[in-house]
Amino acid sequence: MHPFKPNEHPHRRYNPLLDEWILVSPHRAARPWQGQNETIAEVDRPEHDENCYLCSGNLRSNGIKNDVYTDCYVFENDFSALLKDSVSFKSLDKTLFQLKPERGITKVICFSPKHNLTLPEMELSAIENVVATWAAQYIELGSHDYINYVQIFENKGSVMGCSNPHPHGQIWAQSSLPTQVEKTQKSLRSYYEKNKTSLLKDYLDEELKQHERVVLENDHFAVAVPFWATWPYETIIISKRHFGNIIAMTQEESKAFAAILKGITVKYDNLFETSFPYSSGIHQAPTDRVAHPEWHFHMHFYPPLLRSATIKKFMVGYEMLGEAQRDLSPEQSAKILRDLPIVHYKTKNR
Repeated sequence: MHPFKPNEHPHRRYNPLLDEWILVSPHRAARPWQGQNETIAEVDRPEHDENCYLCSGNLRSNGIKNDVYTDCYVFENDFSALLKDSVSFKSLDKTLFQLKPERGITKVICFSPKHNLTLPEMELSAIENVVATWAAQYIELGSHDYINYVQIFENKGSVMGCSNPHPHGQIWAQSSLPTQVEKTQKSLRSYYEKNKTSLLKDYLDEELKQHERVVLENDHFAVAVPFWATWPYETIIISKRHFGNIIAMTQEESKAFAAILKGITVKYDNLFETSFPYSSGIHQAPTDRVAHPEWHFHMHFYPPLLRSATIKKFMVGYEMLGEAQRDLSPEQSAKILRDLPIVHYKTKNR
């Protein structure tokens, strides 16, 4: 019988945030790849594109003209997944056929007027403005009495379904807690009620001691590949201090958050020397006017790339019918990311 080695032998890992398990199969990382290769469109984009509906001063598809903006620019999504209107509704009272109306507000945030930039290529001061805009929108949207959760996120890259390369993110604010948020809240609350401490604070303290999966850190935040990571180069940003939402940050923490955002996204771009696609999003306390001492501010990054700029991880078969599965161990991917430079690869040619 061979001694167990987590970087060689298949095993399952527990995700305490979602109360789920993931199968890790590190021995499969050596298999040859003959599957789909993605086409990477690395084109030189102009600073302003007259055909882009997000660029400063341009007309959007609905005929509304963007402001001539010089910083972050926020507007309500022209193709909103949620509507503000309240509707009359009578419950069907059916156990197996449940539905209910959902109200909400969705917004688009242009991070910069420069069409040819992404977050890792922006100046730190510009990213600080993005963080400040997120905080302002959390306050504004959360002030509506029917808004109970504000989901801030970014889809970067066409492989993640992003329809426009202009640097931007979205906010969906709604009356219910989204499923993943509700599951996370249940786990955070259960841990807090049992231990009187933050689950993520205790988790991060242990990660910082082991330092095996930590990618980078500063005085106020750390980035780690989660012990339970699903995506090959998935990471999580966790605040070192226990607080529940973005508006609880001090000025120093806001600057440190912007800095670590730039740091991890630069490392992502440097990994395969391409504009690295991902879906990212902030998880924080609901805006339901109830105290949530269990919540601990954090941000997830879910990038699909697996082996190169052209090969991505697919969630199919076993992952859809059984449970999440990965080949590269979290420890291996953390080391790869940790060893990357923090200076963007494009600066080599400047």
